[in-house]
Amino acid sequence: MANVAVVTIVGGGLAGTECAWQLAERGVPVRLIEQKPLARTQAQTGDGLAELVCSNSFRGAALVNAVGLLKEEMRRAGSLVIEVGDVCRVPAGGAMAVDRERFSAEMTRRISAHPVIERVSEIVTSIPEARPCVIATGPLTGDALAKDLERVLGQGQLAYYDSIAPIIAADSIDRSAVFEASRYDKGGDDAYVNCPLNREQYEAFVAALVAAEKVAPHAFEEARYFEGCLPIEVMAERGPRTLAFGPMKPVGLTDPRTGRWPYAVVQLRREDADGTAFNLVGFQTRMTQPEQKRVFALIPGLAEARYERFGSVHRNTFVNAPRVLGLDLSLLAAPGVHLAGQICGVEGYVESAASGLCLGIALAGRALGNELPTPPRETALGSLLSHLARENDDFQPSNVVFSMFPSIDIDRRIGKRERHAALADRALLALDPWLRQIGRQPQALAS
Repeated sequence: MANVAVVTIVGGGLAGTECAWQLAERGVPVRLIEQKPLARTQAQTGDGLAELVCSNSFRGAALVNAVGLLKEEMRRAGSLVIEVGDVCRVPAGGAMAVDRERFSAEMTRRISAHPVIERVSEIVTSIPEARPCVIATGPLTGDALAKDLERVLGQGQLAYYDSIAPIIAADSIDRSAVFEASRYDKGGDDAYVNCPLNREQYEAFVAALVAAEKVAPHAFEEARYFEGCLPIEVMAERGPRTLAFGPMKPVGLTDPRTGRWPYAVVQLRREDADGTAFNLVGFQTRMTQPEQKRVFALIPGLAEARYERFGSVHRNTFVNAPRVLGLDLSLLAAPGVHLAGQICGVEGYVESAASGLCLGIALAGRALGNELPTPPRETALGSLLSHLARENDDFQPSNVVFSMFPSIDIDRRIGKRERHAALADRALLALDPWLRQIGRQPQALAS
């Protein structure tokens, strides 16, 4: 291994740590540069690696959900993020959620203990000269580094707001006004706390939300929101019933006191294993902090809510992937420089880690003289990467969705769930040969 070049990775988030782990586990030395504890982004609060700043949810766990399939593929491929996530899980119904502090601590411990990973605390303001190099600095890439990337790319990076949901203390919830249940009783009856609203309460809430004072954007920022993470008030502005068909939909949630679904509902999800804090599911917001307290107090059960973190907004920086990235996530204008995570044009915790996993495996193979193929197009991993190569006049980041997958020859009359199940079956079959190529043994579905 003496002749194997060190891979420099800038950024200790989900993509950077996953990439580092895949390289190191194959014997390729890594120099992992993270600016903490010297500096933090606006959204960060701790000094650990792989900090989860927006939510503690890795989203759906079922294979008929595209992100659930993606997690299973990553699990089989030896993902550190998914392995640690499984260890740190908290109840979340049909979703996978983790205790965020425990997750970050365990990720930090494992990365720091690896014998071929060198951790360096440094603020990086330009693309390092070392090659190979991976930039995995996330949606809040520093201005200086972003400008250097812009210099290399010859075009400006794209930016929009990404919003964070509030977190409230569990003991400040009025339990007499709420009920515990998972949608359609999936995952037990205590995974979510549900705040039911009747029609009058819902309409008053929506009116207050639309009228509330919002944080004004900076002059240099253009508000281009990701559709999968819209601020709650932006959704409300689209129509009075939008929220009732979105994050406040009541379907599958029977209030035991009435035996019926409420008119609308706000769901609260555990932030930690002990259930000491809850976040408002889907309630990303750009309201000012006083307005958040006033407006969210209209939700039954939250009149006296105590906020451990208010909602906020932050910039997301990403490149126009189809035009500036190669299939191996390399910058076409800078050979040897690769991108991973949200900066390369994926969206979400799992997708960011997935890009780091794929890149780490590919770079390790290259370093050891064994060029490895990308994951098959039929898989969730391969379909996600294909999104980054899809020409589009207005490229936008995306979560993994089944519309990215190649079509399947199946009876058009079957339901969506059955179609998704067929896509998942095909994906896992296609994954097995690739797993063997990267040195992993195919395995049965995790329980």
